[in-house]
Amino acid sequence: MLNIGIIGTGFMTVQHLKAYRGISGARVAALCNPSGRHLDGDFSQVAGNVGDKEPLRLDMTQVKAFRDPAALFADPDIHAVDICTPTRTHVDLSLAALAAGKHVLLEKPMARTPADARRIADAAEAAARRGVFLMPAMCIRFWPEYAWVRERVISGVYGRVLDARFRRVASAPAWGHGHFLQGGESGGALMDLHIHDVDFIQHCFGRPHSVMASGYSKVSGAVDHVVALFGYPGGPTVSAEGSWAMADGFGFNMAFTVNFEKATVDYDLSRGADAFRVAEAGTVRTVSLSEPDGYAGELRHFVESISLGKAPDRVSARDAATALEIAAAEEESVKTGRPVTLG
Repeated sequence: MLNIGIIGTGFMTVQHLKAYRGISGARVAALCNPSGRHLDGDFSQVAGNVGDKEPLRLDMTQVKAFRDPAALFADPDIHAVDICTPTRTHVDLSLAALAAGKHVLLEKPMARTPADARRIADAAEAAARRGVFLMPAMCIRFWPEYAWVRERVISGVYGRVLDARFRRVASAPAWGHGHFLQGGESGGALMDLHIHDVDFIQHCFGRPHSVMASGYSKVSGAVDHVVALFGYPGGPTVSAEGSWAMADGFGFNMAFTVNFEKATVDYDLSRGADAFRVAEAGTVRTVSLSEPDGYAGELRHFVESISLGKAPDRVSARDAATALEIAAAEEESVKTGRPVTLG
């Protein structure tokens, strides 16, 4: 049994707690929050922008409560830590956890800057040589509709991709105790929300040659709305939009359209049961997938990999660092109005 300690007690922790309930071979053995908030297990007032909205009350009778992460790292009964804290804390917490011999699941973005992300990736690769593993929580790689379309991209069953468009837009986040709206810490929507699509784009098509982006700040002081074009010489044409700039009440939506030579695959969360469609050979069909959401998928992969004594292979710390490099190039392009070439 893999005993997991979760650091942080906000919205993402709630999604992870719910996901762990359906994963065999793991149990949440500890919670940690320096403020003490929600260490009684009552998460009924914690909400976010996606996922199951069911209020959560965790039975703490078999769960340890910590206010000091160092004490959690020192506990020999804890095998892995799940870091769901503000981005500014990720470097110190992940490096300390790896040094203590704990496996790490680290929420995105992995860090605020590419340099810090590379520090974590370097430490993760060194730890892996000792059999200690870190996995960034890039849940969209595991989201059923996204995983489905990537399989078709890689297999070529619909021919080559002509163009792909991704969209992830929302009202400004009203949770997180203000962290998200401090752009110097969170990176705004570009780094915190849009990073999902940046990572998925590189997952499907590799590292782009260049990026050209336009955007603006609205709520955080950083880039809160971005539209980016990713350069792939010879194709496909790939673009993505990310935003926290929608009006209050808009909520959250994620969508993509991938246009192949022989089919068009279209996903739009706002369509509900009709969200996922495939058009080919003159017909349009709705695709229904039974897999759990990306939170459950990523945590299951993490637990199963650690239990087998191997590094998670669906996403690496180096992948997360590369995604941050691409996002930082977008940020530069927004500021300068010019395309940025990626090394």
